[in-house]
Amino acid sequence: MPVPPSASHLLIPFAGRGTPACREAMRSLRLPRLESLLSRLALVHEDLQDESTLSPPHERALAAALGISAPDGQIPWAALEARRAGLDGAGETGSWGIATLCHWQVGIDDVMLGDPGAIRIEAAESAALLEIARPYFEEDGIALHASATPHRWLAQGRMFDGLATASVDRAVGRSIAQWSPLSDGARSLRRLQNEMQMLLYTERVNDERTARGEPPINSFWLSGTGRLPSDAAPSEAEPRVADNLREAALRDDGAGWAHAWAALDDGPVAELLAAYNAGAEVMLTLCGDRAAQRFGVQQRGLARWARSLFQRASAPPVLEGL
Repeated sequence: MPVPPSASHLLIPFAGRGTPACREAMRSLRLPRLESLLSRLALVHEDLQDESTLSPPHERALAAALGISAPDGQIPWAALEARRAGLDGAGETGSWGIATLCHWQVGIDDVMLGDPGAIRIEAAESAALLEIARPYFEEDGIALHASATPHRWLAQGRMFDGLATASVDRAVGRSIAQWSPLSDGARSLRRLQNEMQMLLYTERVNDERTARGEPPINSFWLSGTGRLPSDAAPSEAEPRVADNLREAALRDDGAGWAHAWAALDDGPVAELLAAYNAGAEVMLTLCGDRAAQRFGVQQRGLARWARSLFQRASAPPVLEGL
């Protein structure tokens, strides 16, 4: 059974973004509830790494909150999802990956990964493509399973054991070559992706999508690879993940990102502030391209408490540090 999200721990991916339009929009953000929280909470943990990591800060922070420790690019999201779905082989002996259906944007000199979350894929389309793709995956010892999300399949096979893969959120809008695994163990994966491109090109599902003006599904992206130890269990209630900023951040839509931030400030952030004011032990995790910062309640003296009421933290400098 999935762990219910915690009302007292809010995790915000893409809270900071280093792309030009979002960085410009960041300077003029007005987020009074966030600033009230930052004035009252203390920084209790920071995870700062390079932007080239395969696992972005928000995925590392979520894994840490769930008690999952894994090397870069090997957070076993697929195995965790498979276990929660009750799929056979989801225990310690099962190596899994997430195959995300997507549209590869082919240019003159490069191939870019389009955002899978931005193209609508119906459950019937996903099911039809899964049956077409299944024999090709089985040739490489990979079993495919449908998931609760139409554009994602769960894949089980030895190929995924120890294979580091980049998160979709790292690769969207960027060159496929930059983020594809290059190890010898990934040769079969690259061949499968090429086979899927050729296979899906002529499929009826894509003919119908093209007729509707929707981008064709012409490949898949593998991520979330690895094993989930049989004794792995959430160390606490799962954080509430507010992913409102994701779509605009990946498009570098500064105005859309700022608008989404304002909605977050009026919604989940305001709710967390209300919980804090009611005496709850709240946590706030802000994530950007490089860092995840977790803020929590700490004991403090009367003087510091009084200062927090009148000296409000400024959000932009905090977000720029992410």
